[in-house]
Amino acid sequence: MALEEVYKGENVDEVVELLDKYGKDAKIIAGGTDIVIDLRNNRIDPKVLIDISSIEELKGIKDKGEYIEIGAGVSFTQVVENPLFERNLYGLNKACHMVGSPQIRNKGTLGGNIANGSPAADSIPPLICLNSTLILKSVRGRREISIEDYYKDENEKIRPDELLVSIGFKKPKENQVLSFAKLGLRKALAISRLSIAILVELDEEGKIINIEVASGSLGKYPMRELELEQFLLGKKLEDSTVDEGVLVLQRAMEKRLAGRSTFPYKRVAVDRMFREALEEAMKYLDEVRL
Repeated sequence: MALEEVYKGENVDEVVELLDKYGKDAKIIAGGTDIVIDLRNNRIDPKVLIDISSIEELKGIKDKGEYIEIGAGVSFTQVVENPLFERNLYGLNKACHMVGSPQIRNKGTLGGNIANGSPAADSIPPLICLNSTLILKSVRGRREISIEDYYKDENEKIRPDELLVSIGFKKPKENQVLSFAKLGLRKALAISRLSIAILVELDEEGKIINIEVASGSLGKYPMRELELEQFLLGKKLEDSTVDEGVLVLQRAMEKRLAGRSTFPYKRVAVDRMFREALEEAMKYLDEVRL
């Protein structure tokens, strides 16, 4: 199938109408950092391209009190430069800051990172820890799905006639913090070989009363590390607890990655990444308690 048409979308409603008309024959292009490569390498062969890069309603970051809503067309640079993503949301800031080169961060979008579906997408583990919701629009109306279900449930994908318009999540409380750690081949310019995000809350005695851990590149898709969360809940983050937590995570990894050539490398690397993410989280929480 040869490319026949390129549309420059003026607004969301127009794009949704085009998606309804062309369905699987259409592809959305925003920053173009992934899709242009796929086109050049003949990985995709759409009949129609719909450019959404100029649609302002997809480029906003909205503070809605208890919630934050990020437009699907928001670039990684916009996230990094927005003061909303400092302090206890620094993990998302850091993940976006570690995406590619400055040029890629300026062009690449959060929505594109999600729609591309890569298991190594840096921004996804922090968004999973935040229990983020994807807001989709079609001529049939609005639909919401959790970002966790989007990756793990084949029935919860973006449909051919739907446009991802925004990502929303509830703000962490002051005594909660989101942290992130990544290991790549050449620092920020590398696709993530492994990443860990942690959202954690401690009580006055230093025990974990809420924790969510999400990983990237440790399975077929970014995912919650439920066994590790269950182990850590109710415990103090002492050295022995962290050591045992690493073993719990490594055992969970082995179930998914046993037999793969990357497993020995990732088994060692995840120890360092988990500890780094925890240390960053604890540093913030210690400052809050002072």
